[in-house]
Amino acid sequence: MLNELMIGFQMVLTMGNIAAIFLGVVYGVFMGAVPGLTGTMGIALIIPLTYSLSPITAFCVLLGTYKGCLFGGAIPAILINTPGSPAAAVTVFDGFPLAQKGQAGRAMDVALCSSVLADAFSTICLIFLAVFLARISLKFGPPEYACLIVFSLAIVAGVSGDSVLKGVMAAVVGFLLGTVGLDPMMSTPRFTFGMPTLFNGINMMVLMIGLFAVSEVLMQSEAKGKDMLKSIPTGKDRASWADIKRCLPTILRGSIIGLFIGAIPGLGATPATFLTYAETKRVSKHPEKFGHGAIEGVAAAESGNNATCGGALIPLMALGIPGDVTTAVLLGAFLIHGLTPGPALFKENISMVYSIFAALLVAIFFLPVVGRVSIRFFSLIAKVPSSIVYPVTTVLCTVGVYGFNSSFTDLWLMLIFGVVAYFMRKFGFALAPLLIAFILEPIGERAIRQSLTLSDGSLSIFVTRPISAFFLGMAILAVIILIKMKRKKQIA
Repeated sequence: MLNELMIGFQMVLTMGNIAAIFLGVVYGVFMGAVPGLTGTMGIALIIPLTYSLSPITAFCVLLGTYKGCLFGGAIPAILINTPGSPAAAVTVFDGFPLAQKGQAGRAMDVALCSSVLADAFSTICLIFLAVFLARISLKFGPPEYACLIVFSLAIVAGVSGDSVLKGVMAAVVGFLLGTVGLDPMMSTPRFTFGMPTLFNGINMMVLMIGLFAVSEVLMQSEAKGKDMLKSIPTGKDRASWADIKRCLPTILRGSIIGLFIGAIPGLGATPATFLTYAETKRVSKHPEKFGHGAIEGVAAAESGNNATCGGALIPLMALGIPGDVTTAVLLGAFLIHGLTPGPALFKENISMVYSIFAALLVAIFFLPVVGRVSIRFFSLIAKVPSSIVYPVTTVLCTVGVYGFNSSFTDLWLMLIFGVVAYFMRKFGFALAPLLIAFILEPIGERAIRQSLTLSDGSLSIFVTRPISAFFLGMAILAVIILIKMKRKKQIA
């Protein structure tokens, strides 16, 4: 294996390929940092430009873009409360409160460090454990998916704020919004009100921008007079070694969860990020600080997000099954360049496989450099008065949402979600459960209905399979722990 990896480095370490990786990382960070533009869109846009390149150079660009966009989404999430990607929505919870306290630099330093360490961890695991972990992920059928979603929802209460009831209510709303569109089994319209633009459901970026960006603009618009002329305090804070050392257990936890969730086809970075954040809050000695500027919250979100990079590539390369939407686009790039991911790739193009591994490792070294420069550049936003930042943010969000599907319906939905989120925040409802439930609803509904179809309606299928039974047990345990924690808090 080491000999093949050294050959891969020899093929990658040319001036052209190194430049391709660097440009890919820069482009990826930019695509991730602009609200409305996503890493998936960035890779899809750049694939046609790689037609004339050699396969190795093409994948140097594409993989650099993939890594860059995963971190880039954290920048607007921290600075302007607008996640640049779905997974970066979790970074908003603690990143933006830190920015409001004048610690935007500290938050972005921790985000960058967490991204790099988790990325390195998942890439090393990809190199040494690709085939083994891919085989494990194949054991996940509909019952396993269903129970994993149940477990995820059980720990949603961990990010529901002080009131579990309000968290459950928000989650129910998220689930209802997730059912809009065509029925996954029967393909009949549901809650579309006769509007063809809703047949594909509510776009996740529309919901996210409405929940976080528009609601924040409305919250800030309440400020009057001189308050609106104030800029976000930038401070001189940078992450110290003590901050990084304190976050290392969180980064390791997020790396493991992100790698595992990323390796399961169909889940991707967003569920992994929410799971990491909720688990980090659950085991924290000070869970009350989460959502109000906990540095561990930023580390959890970004480590869980970036660790899915290597995880999602595991089933793609070893089995030819994309782990998430982004790797599904990468699958198209493989086929365009005459490569078929799967076991045959390891037999017929082993040099190409290890060249890809080498490119991933090289990209790790470029990410902190590009990330540091990006932080300094985008930090200038924090010095601009709020009276300028928020109108510009509104314009960018409007352009980004309309440009995604060229739909005026999306613009109205963004405004509606923004107003709803504004009132939710005013009355103490957490936004996280709504978003989590919305994201998990399509996966969970499809898995449950497929499981019941396989068992002729019998619920025993969820407890007779070891993996599904394990996740059900974990869900029950999570609920018990949550109830005990709430009771202790009430007694105190």
